[in-house]
Amino acid sequence: MAYLSKDLSVLAYANGFTLWHYITPDAAATVDTTGYFNAAVDMLRTGDIIIANVDTATTPKAGLFLVSAAAGGVVDVNDMTQVGAANAD
Repeated sequence: MAYLSKDLSVLAYANGFTLWHYITPDAAATVDTTGYFNAAVDMLRTGDIIIANVDTATTPKAGLFLVSAAAGGVVDVNDMTQVGAANAD
């Protein structure tokens, strides 16, 4: 799939920092590809954090993406830091 603006929402904003939430059936490796969020370049800033639910259509995962660049029409996020990677019943 591709980035869908309807799936990106603001959770909190303060001091020039925004905490976002994004949900997608895309894999984390797809989301962290440079350019995935280019359509949101006017909203995202370097240093923002995106809490994400990814792989929602298969094996859901959650994690954090740090916006490492958002300028010149290009957005890049770092690889996802997964939350709850293991479930040792």
